[in-house]
Amino acid sequence: MIRDQLRQAVAAAAERAVASGALPSVPLPEVAIETPADPRNGDYATSLALKLRKATSLDPLAIATAIAERIELPPETARVEVARPGFINFTLCAAWLQRQPAEILRQGERYGCVDLGAGRRAQVEFISANPTGPLHIGAGRNAALGDALASVLAHAGYRVEREYYINDAGTQTERLSASVYARYRQKLGQAVEFPADGYPGEYISELAERMVERFGDSLLPGKTDEQAALETIGQASEQVILEWIRQDVAKLHVSFDTWFSERSLYQSGLVERVLRMLRERGLIYEKEGATWFAATKLGFEKDEVVIRSSGRSTYFLSDIAYHYDKLAVRKFDWSIDVWGADHQGQVPRVKAALQALDIDPSRFSVVLYQLVSVMRGGQQVRMGKRAGTYITLSEVIDEVGADAVRFFLVATSANAMMKFDLDLARKQSSENPVHYVKYAHARTAGVLRNAAGIDYRDADTRLLTTEPELTLLRKMVRLPEIVEDAAKMLAPHPLPYYAQDIAAALHIFYDTCRVLPSEREPIDPELTRARLQLIAACKVVLANTLHLIGVSAPESM
Repeated sequence: MIRDQLRQAVAAAAERAVASGALPSVPLPEVAIETPADPRNGDYATSLALKLRKATSLDPLAIATAIAERIELPPETARVEVARPGFINFTLCAAWLQRQPAEILRQGERYGCVDLGAGRRAQVEFISANPTGPLHIGAGRNAALGDALASVLAHAGYRVEREYYINDAGTQTERLSASVYARYRQKLGQAVEFPADGYPGEYISELAERMVERFGDSLLPGKTDEQAALETIGQASEQVILEWIRQDVAKLHVSFDTWFSERSLYQSGLVERVLRMLRERGLIYEKEGATWFAATKLGFEKDEVVIRSSGRSTYFLSDIAYHYDKLAVRKFDWSIDVWGADHQGQVPRVKAALQALDIDPSRFSVVLYQLVSVMRGGQQVRMGKRAGTYITLSEVIDEVGADAVRFFLVATSANAMMKFDLDLARKQSSENPVHYVKYAHARTAGVLRNAAGIDYRDADTRLLTTEPELTLLRKMVRLPEIVEDAAKMLAPHPLPYYAQDIAAALHIFYDTCRVLPSEREPIDPELTRARLQLIAACKVVLANTLHLIGVSAPESM
């Protein structure tokens, strides 16, 4: 990429400036190449001279000049300029930009791909909500982030697998069983109290109805042991809820390579195996009837319980076994989890346990995301119809569509709380960013349909010389950089903004530069062919960007 070439060129020029005596011999910081906010300052810039001011005691403008004079520009770059207070700015060569539509069309769906991952195996585990109720809109944010991130990593050269971790062991599933069993008995005429800590919501009654249809009264006390009845109802309810979850993620156009059961970690003996390995390393001990992980031996403030005095394992123990399975058993090079921000404290604990098991903790990363509030009419919507206490993902998809849900949920940085505006997401106008971008793609498709029969493949794109044309080209060539940055930061949120940027530049170009001739406005046929190639390439860039977000790229609207 050009950005990498400029980085290398600047670093080499700085070294030459030091070698010639123009700059004092000081450690050179890493060269950062950025995109100026004001396009009048060029296409790329570096603030290296400002970073060297303190170490050299020189005027940054003099430092920038010394470096700029020694830069060997890559052929894609037309010129280098020094600007106050010490920036070095670069402008791309128009001739190179004019050749890019053909290159974009040649790469097609692969345009924007980079080889950051070099074929390494990466697993993205996301959503992983307990199968105790319908997915809520917060899980939708997890889904949109995780799926977009997986797409970005695949575009960045990783071999990616998507995984849903089913939390089907523990107290949450027992609460579900007790809740459904109480409603089941009530529906069969028995006067029983609903558990004080039971799950509210209409869906519990739905599940109870299904249990009545499936089992009749065979699970009532006196006909079946109560514990056996709870286990039967619990497992059957989990399967129904899992099917709801599968339907919800399908509505959001998300698919998983693997659905991994927490329960299987115990059934396979892996939890016991991991516990034994930690014990052999002197990191497990007994106290007060419980079993503890000696995290303080690894530099942490406090030890952690892995088996309670009741004999029940904690989530932390199964988390250790699960990540050991990912990285040591299935041998993924990199495991990325998408978790709610309330789980932040678990990250260092899991990393410590992995290190204790001789697994490099840098192979495990976590993306933390903040809560989502749903707004309608400027007011927060607090409860949904089905769950009773929260807005379900399915309700939001039904109201505004999967594309709007994914676009909006990805567009806000994961570490920021977000407000999902239902009114804005429903709008079919340029105020709605997802509509605005999808319309831009549909516009490119419409122009190409109207130009059917005109061959633009070998067009003379040197004719693309106006500012709207070159501005659109400058934005289009940035997709590989956007992908690389998103993969490095594990943050797909720049993609929706980039899509809006492309759409805005396309609309300006289209409104300013006539593409197809009319009786009132004839146009040079060769210029038409050049502009059609530009539009076709822009269509590829828009489609690839939308697909990375998980949003459809319509041919018409």
